[in-house]
Amino acid sequence: MKNLTLEHITQVCGGTYYGPADKMQEEVQSVVTDSRKADKGCLFVPIVGERVDAHRFIPQVMEAGALATLSEHVLESADFPYIVVESSLQAVKDIAEFYLKQLQIPVVGITGSVGKTSTKEVIASVLSQKYRTLKTQGNFNNELGLPLTVFRLREEDELAVLEMGISDFGEMTRLARIARPDTCVITNIGTCHLENLGDRDGVLRAKTEIFKFLTKDGHIVLNGDDDKLSTVKDYEGISPVFFGMNGECQVYGDQIISRGLKGMTCTIHMGDVVFTVDIPMPGRHMVYNALAAAAVGRIYGLTPEQIKAGIESLEPVSGRFKMIETEKFLIVDDCYNANPMSMKASLDVLQDGAGRRVAILGDMGELGTDEAELHREVGEHAGKCRIDVLICTGALCKNMAKAAAEANPSLEVIYEPDRESLLAHLKKYVQKEDTILVKASHFMKFEEVVEALQKM
Repeated sequence: MKNLTLEHITQVCGGTYYGPADKMQEEVQSVVTDSRKADKGCLFVPIVGERVDAHRFIPQVMEAGALATLSEHVLESADFPYIVVESSLQAVKDIAEFYLKQLQIPVVGITGSVGKTSTKEVIASVLSQKYRTLKTQGNFNNELGLPLTVFRLREEDELAVLEMGISDFGEMTRLARIARPDTCVITNIGTCHLENLGDRDGVLRAKTEIFKFLTKDGHIVLNGDDDKLSTVKDYEGISPVFFGMNGECQVYGDQIISRGLKGMTCTIHMGDVVFTVDIPMPGRHMVYNALAAAAVGRIYGLTPEQIKAGIESLEPVSGRFKMIETEKFLIVDDCYNANPMSMKASLDVLQDGAGRRVAILGDMGELGTDEAELHREVGEHAGKCRIDVLICTGALCKNMAKAAAEANPSLEVIYEPDRESLLAHLKKYVQKEDTILVKASHFMKFEEVVEALQKM
């Protein structure tokens, strides 16, 4: 890994090196926090968690061939190189910041309340038509996940597309310090993490912290249809590029046609450039994601043909509106996470399903003092949608079920107190040829519901 010698690592961490002097000029081959992934030449970073202190795994990591390890305390009788640091978590962030500077690879940083992951996927798919592009995998978008994503970069990579997720003020500043994005993309400002951020104005302030480490000749790409983001005029002389569905945006879409659960078709306008694209995932929100990708693609010099090819070759991520066809059902696996905005969007898409349209929804977390009302709002929305069955699960979803039944007395509404109860009764709620949406916040573990449906 470029310039990641033990000497440089010691310096950037403000640590103290213990071990043979001749090892200090050796570069580590990888950086790992999971002892099971340790291999020859790696640097092990033992994270102290709530349940496990990874320092206990240092001996087996060194036996696996690690070059060195960090440690938050002196290791008595150690016969291998190690670096004592005050905090392993802070050290891993400092190392990632240093390493990314060595590579000088342009970074597209993506944040927002809803759609970060799907937007990241479309942008990476587009940019990969021209560049060797590395993207965030899974949920590696926080203060530990982002550094681990950075450590996957190598000198031959040409672009990095990094997802950045937060739940409190100051987090984005710390993430942006590591990523130092050349292009900042914000998808929207919603009602996530209100227990810390207060309201949507607080969400806006927290998300726009991403600008603090934007390179001086960088770019800002924002959803121009979002009432909060549309108020952002410029940042230190950098004017935003807006995308949306109105002609005032620099990149806009129109002639939008739903192809049901097969996806969307729209026409994209970028100045004098106009082209039509088939987006292989359903939902109006996917049009916004494609528009964001088109805006970024134009910044990095892609042709309209390359942008179109990148959008049309998009593949869904597990747990993110993935279609699973079984002998009995079409399952829409959207169970990775949820908030009010994404719940409503998924319900809107379900309306285009064939057969009975069944929504299996679970509690949404981190919504603050308005959590009951926000669940009621989703229930009211469900009652207005053309769906046949709504199954609400969890303590908070009792509010959703009640509001849906009041909004539409003809809608079949079922309430289950928890996931275990739902799984016990699930078989009697579904029928052959149903289209079934499964969605909840990650803590509800609704991937078990998807698995159960697949086995029926």
